Amino acid sequence: MSKIMITCAVTGSIHTPSMSPYLPVTGEEIAGQAIDAARAGASILHLHARDPETGRPSADPAHFMGFLPRIARETDAVVNISTGGSAVMSLEDRLAAPKQAAPEMCSLNMGTMNFALYPMAAKITDWIHDWEKPFLDNSDDLIFKNTPRDIAQVLTEMGQKRGARFEFECYDMGHLTMLAHFADRGLVEPPFFIQFVFGVLGGMAPDPESLTHMKRLADKLFGDGYEFSVLAAGRQQMPFAAMSAGMGGHVRVGLEDSLMIARGALATSNAQQVEKVRGIVEGLGRTVATPDEARAMLGLKGRDGTAF
Repeated sequence: MSKIMITCAVTGSIHTPSMSPYLPVTGEEIAGQAIDAARAGASILHLHARDPETGRPSADPAHFMGFLPRIARETDAVVNISTGGSAVMSLEDRLAAPKQAAPEMCSLNMGTMNFALYPMAAKITDWIHDWEKPFLDNSDDLIFKNTPRDIAQVLTEMGQKRGARFEFECYDMGHLTMLAHFADRGLVEPPFFIQFVFGVLGGMAPDPESLTHMKRLADKLFGDGYEFSVLAAGRQQMPFAAMSAGMGGHVRVGLEDSLMIARGALATSNAQQVEKVRGIVEGLGRTVATPDEARAMLGLKGRDGTAF
């Protein structure tokens, strides 16, 4: 098996500040937790931004620049900036920071889908900010929009114009066929880095059978021209990481995907999750990839090609 890449998704746009005091919000907090995660073994840092005053997900390039330069100074980790942002943002907003920063990697959701977060609201009784509960409750009518036209725009702006490679986020099997479609159009080339995403209401449930099916379909579509990683939102985070590692894949953890470190126990940092998953994958005989090894595996342009 090849070396295993650990991605850490540091803050995301799904969880809200009232859910955990450990969720990083400010630029200083995001940078600090990202740096600690890299030191713990994460070779790739998947990054969103938040408004430091309210904790609300933000597409403002200034908020990204509140942490990107420090991360670049203090780690050699691969920086992967989300083009998904939040489902309530326009595509233009979501692309503003990636276009300015020109990172080595971007994430790219491979389809339009329901993105329902409202069940989480029932678990919170004390809210820090007045935007949080409506944000969650109103997701019963929320669609994350990424049409073929949108995807083509991201691939053109970030890939062809700025040289970024992609974390292709696939929440369902149709997202794999969409990736194959864009490969046929010549807008993307292998090696593909495919993130199988489980546990979002509107996408695949975290069933082992779904993971093995996605792997079989990806093998059929892409042969040996891809690497796959797995994230499972919530309590299946670590079990699915272990499955992926055992199947020869890579893993993603972080407070974007789960706020917990064990049943009933909040994770106190992103690094804590990275340390735990590193112990799991090394216990299975896998060797953790360095950032430069990840760059070589994914064909990245290198740190000198970024703008931060």
